[in-house]
Amino acid sequence: MKGNSVKRYLAALTAGLTLSLVAAAPADAALVTYCIGTGGAVTVPNDLYVPANESCSLTGTIVTGNISVAAGANLVVTGGQFAGEVRVAGNGYFDASDTTVAGPVVLAAGGYGVFLKDTASGSVTVRPKGTTTVDSFLFAEGSTVTGSVNVQAGEVRLDKGSEVTGSVSSTGTYYTDLHDSFVDGTLSVLNSATGSVVCGSSVRGKATFAGNLGGVQLGPNGALDSCASGGYFGKDVSVTSTTGGVTVDDNIIDGVLTATGNTPVAQIAANNRIRRGVVTDPAPAAAAARSAARSAPARDDDTAKAVERRTGAVQEATAAGPADL
Repeated sequence: MKGNSVKRYLAALTAGLTLSLVAAAPADAALVTYCIGTGGAVTVPNDLYVPANESCSLTGTIVTGNISVAAGANLVVTGGQFAGEVRVAGNGYFDASDTTVAGPVVLAAGGYGVFLKDTASGSVTVRPKGTTTVDSFLFAEGSTVTGSVNVQAGEVRLDKGSEVTGSVSSTGTYYTDLHDSFVDGTLSVLNSATGSVVCGSSVRGKATFAGNLGGVQLGPNGALDSCASGGYFGKDVSVTSTTGGVTVDDNIIDGVLTATGNTPVAQIAANNRIRRGVVTDPAPAAAAARSAARSAPARDDDTAKAVERRTGAVQEATAAGPADL
């Protein structure tokens, strides 16, 4: 029996995929499929695991169990269906296009990143960086998150019609931006190193921005990023204790706008429609406000890092050959 098991293991490894039995409990066992290489339109009837520092590229693959991406590993999927959760370890990467993930997506401390394009998933969590050296990211384009987004590290950009059915909570990120996106719950951006931009987006719940160092831009005509239009906020909006410049332009706010304790004082345009009034500090001299706004850091196209990692992962998976799923 031992000799036959070794032969089966070596044959599967040569094909780029191994199957192993992992004890789930003393009286139970569950199959885990190891993926190294490429896979097509098949059904994996158990959990899927991408080993450390390996790459797996899937097209049209159905996985009935949970997904684990080990440290330094990559999982790229197009047109897939995942019935469980996706967990990504340190320096691991998960890239999904036209895919459905029924469970949550969790990026561990120091995880490289998560990129979702035209994808539906459960709640998304990015753990704090901690002592790791990797700066994480969450980029979503045209995707729907059923649940909440909770991010505590790196770069966050929800773009191109992305939707979150719950709340978005961001603490200690590099930046957190929403472009042409919808949040059904609350939005909270706290202590971001380069602040936050909300452009052409809708937030139904309360929006809170506090302690952000690089500024806050709600709508166009700000210094942080290009923006064609303002947004809609269904409840109160609060922008406080922010440095680097605050601009509020061309927005509909169905509540109170509070903009206090910011350095420099927030610039609130006359074209905003604010239903329940504004609470703000006295305006400074116009010249000082313009100077501070010009000094705020501008956004770069940081999605390039996702493209680079995806391209390398697909090349590695292709070189490893077909995975025997």
